[in-house]
Amino acid sequence: MAIVDGGVAEVGLPDVGQVREWLAEAERDPAGLPDPGYLTLLAADGAELERLCGLADGLRERTVGDALTFVVNRNLDTAAVSGSAARERLAALVAEAHQLGATEICMQGPLPADSDDDYLALIAAITDSAPLHLHAFRPEELLDGAARLGVPLPEFLVRAKASGLGSVPGTGARILDDEVRARLRGGPDLPVRTWVEVIEAAHRAGLTSTATMVYGHLETPAQQIAHLRLLADIQDRTGGFTEFIAMPMDPVTAAAGFRTPAVPERLRRQSRAIHAVARLLLHGRIDNIQAAWPRLGVTAAVELLHCGANDFGGLLLDGRLAPESGPEAGLTLTVADVEQIAAAHGRSLRQRTTQYGRI
Repeated sequence: MAIVDGGVAEVGLPDVGQVREWLAEAERDPAGLPDPGYLTLLAADGAELERLCGLADGLRERTVGDALTFVVNRNLDTAAVSGSAARERLAALVAEAHQLGATEICMQGPLPADSDDDYLALIAAITDSAPLHLHAFRPEELLDGAARLGVPLPEFLVRAKASGLGSVPGTGARILDDEVRARLRGGPDLPVRTWVEVIEAAHRAGLTSTATMVYGHLETPAQQIAHLRLLADIQDRTGGFTEFIAMPMDPVTAAAGFRTPAVPERLRRQSRAIHAVARLLLHGRIDNIQAAWPRLGVTAAVELLHCGANDFGGLLLDGRLAPESGPEAGLTLTVADVEQIAAAHGRSLRQRTTQYGRI
């Protein structure tokens, strides 16, 4: 592949024999391939792609078993629920989520610059309203919280955890390459070094996080592999990642048709290869690979369950009082939905906590 304006062009596909040679190596040592091996596997197609996905699926079964896991959660947008005037409504939203069976509140986005709220008070307001796990605040927002209080980041993280923060989203990672990040943002982005420092500080404070990658735009396969390598290195140092989530840069879903949206064949092939290679490369480090159904649609996400994925993420409950929740507004599944998916694909089903414990 090569970087081109507006997308990624696939060029120089490897010889089928090369793919088969690296597949054989991966069968012996899935996490031990050099970068050229994983790069070759990322380009697999046809029968070789099916074999790659089969290899990743078998590794998934040996590592985490046959259970399809999911968490019942609700998304909140920080700006929509923060501020002293919104406390009563926030409490009602959290209580409703708990009544509907949620075990997690997921919240992302910074406090508005003119807000009379602060991150610690907002955390406490949520966790005092119902016995739910709060999964909230990306690295940029954690830095913002520390700056507003005028304290070092490690101190802010300790205080946030004491206030009730349970884990943080490892989002904002995009591709962990400064040049790619700047081009995607159209200007300066949080430097890779800073993103890594914040995530590792959160892990040291006892806060777990997800690990993410956003793919399918300006990055090269080599940058995708380097991203996975960096996540693996962080996990070796901290052990704080609970799962890996790969998401396409441009979602193909919309609230009106998120179950079976049309997924371009190039994106479908790339998504299958990325999830399979992630299962191999991250083996022994990050056990859980999530299929991001809100970005790819349910049909394509189900296909990833045969490419190494074992988790379906959150159901993203709405309810009668739900506020706007950004790009995922209106996207929700029910327990019956995931029960049907699991049964149709020969999987058992297990509801999990945010940190993959049993309910």
